[in-house]
Amino acid sequence: MSETAAISEISGESVKQAAAELVDLLKLRTFPFGMKLFEDAEEMRAIKGLRTPTDGIPFTTCQLVTQVRTAGFTLGIVQDNLRPGASCGANIGLEPVPERLASGEGMNGVWFDNREAAAKHQAEMPRVPAGRYSGLAASPLRSGRLDPPDICLFYASPGQMILFINGLQFKNYKRYDFSITGESACADSWGRALAERRTSLSIPCYAERRYGGVADDEMLMACPPDEFLRGIEGMKGLAGNGLRYPYPPFGAFADPAIGMSKSYG
Repeated sequence: MSETAAISEISGESVKQAAAELVDLLKLRTFPFGMKLFEDAEEMRAIKGLRTPTDGIPFTTCQLVTQVRTAGFTLGIVQDNLRPGASCGANIGLEPVPERLASGEGMNGVWFDNREAAAKHQAEMPRVPAGRYSGLAASPLRSGRLDPPDICLFYASPGQMILFINGLQFKNYKRYDFSITGESACADSWGRALAERRTSLSIPCYAERRYGGVADDEMLMACPPDEFLRGIEGMKGLAGNGLRYPYPPFGAFADPAIGMSKSYG
């Protein structure tokens, strides 16, 4: 697909093919996956192969994501599936921000020294506005079951991430700025990308690492499908210029001109 293709022309099949190319280009450890919000939860439940959580056993969205990217499940959730009082549902627009969090009471004395700082943290988190959506589905992109997803996501190391960003900049350069919420970093990834349809890179937080099992060296990229495809096309262009992952080490004590001359002349 060309870079000028409209987002409306992007299909689940094209994203599925691109995901396979991404795994090959970056040697990813876990599946790239997609997320899609639904106004009608019944429409979500009609997705082929969809699993739903066990009633009465709530969990977090970072746990959902780990099941999708490691076990390959296609999962659908509504607000009742999520841990009450946490920010998971509010980040993806399934409920308003719980008052205990919005007031600063929830994280005061844990992540913040005072209630004012905790309340400001909540107020500045990127989120999908509440009121429109009733369900969210997540699925590995290789399944093609979200046709297309609202956003595409993958976990990778910093070295892998910068090469994807280089791919995004390969044909039409733009500077990317990403946000740092701190704790509740899912607001910086799927929260921001779902709300604003903007490419968003995050450093996963304590909760994602403790409850979602995110590894020390992993970061999370979330982007709309057109940017996902553009980044992969750009990486293919970079690979044609000899710039590939993994990076071939040249050595800290060698003359860099020898290596650089191969690329720059």
